[in-house]
Amino acid sequence: MAKPLLFRMDAEKAHHLVIDGLHTANGIPGVNGILHALYGVKETPELATDLFGLHFPHPVGLAAGLDKNGKATDGFTSIGLGFMEVGTVTPKGQAGNELPRLFRLPPDEALVNRMGFNNDGVEAMARQLARRKLHRIPIAVNIGKNKVTPNELAHEDYQACIRALYEHGDFFVVNISSPNTPDLRALQHGDELRTLLSAVKEEIGRQASRSGKHAKPVLVKIAPDMTDEQLELTVAAIQESGVSGIIATNTTISRDGLTHANKAETGGLSGKPLRERSTEVIRFVYRQTGGQLPIIGSGGIFTAADAYDKIRAGASLVEIYTALIYKGPDVVREITGGLVQLLRKDGYRNIAEAVGADHH
Repeated sequence: MAKPLLFRMDAEKAHHLVIDGLHTANGIPGVNGILHALYGVKETPELATDLFGLHFPHPVGLAAGLDKNGKATDGFTSIGLGFMEVGTVTPKGQAGNELPRLFRLPPDEALVNRMGFNNDGVEAMARQLARRKLHRIPIAVNIGKNKVTPNELAHEDYQACIRALYEHGDFFVVNISSPNTPDLRALQHGDELRTLLSAVKEEIGRQASRSGKHAKPVLVKIAPDMTDEQLELTVAAIQESGVSGIIATNTTISRDGLTHANKAETGGLSGKPLRERSTEVIRFVYRQTGGQLPIIGSGGIFTAADAYDKIRAGASLVEIYTALIYKGPDVVREITGGLVQLLRKDGYRNIAEAVGADHH
């Protein structure tokens, strides 16, 4: 019912309205229960997944960028997601790029954003996450560097994020692939990537020994716009670093096949046009790592078939974002219900058996 109204508003204003609405609703007794009754997804053994030492009630999560400050985690938990990312968060709060910076492309079922890591900083996020009441699903904290931090000092920003948020996240995602922070994507390559990931692992290790528990998982989110050669080198460096997995992929700077006038806007494109490329990257990563490095698939997932394609290509979990904007919260139930049917049709007892099936 709300979609026509929200789509008449400026895209970013509508975005804030939803996040702030979920945040406010959290303070009203019973609202999360109502959301759960309307949109919750029943846990089924076929879809439950254990990965990185964490339990996921099902494989469909929310990508980073929607809840940048961790304000609405209880609301998103209540609409049936299997996990979610908050962020991207940077050590210090920053305003991001000039407005307008978020654009809809309805006929293409896509979005273009050039937000530029707008967020309130790590301390504000720590406060928000400390207030969580619902702990039904794993929460990942997506971390980045401040715009003013030069690349040679980037590792210090990522370490600062981990230090401030270690106790609040179930796992962490190193974002080096947003196209909207100048030179950030250069961190995906060579020695810069090795330095960064070894610093991240070091900080995770320090925090783990302080807590006296196992180290929390860290994944790296990569861009879809690399050549095969670049991708091979990046994946090799990520695998060598000993991190827990890869998220494939972030938004794209490609504009192939778009029809809407907003295709001229600079920024990262998400949604349906990214679907095939992100699945290709998943397939490439799975093949290169022999299926030994877990992958979270993200990019253009609107239906159960889209999610299943990514799972069969090698993704253990998947993430949605743009589909939630276009289709509303019902989409989570629609995708999970459809996945159960697809697994049964192919004779799989659970989702883990279907992961990477296209390669076998």
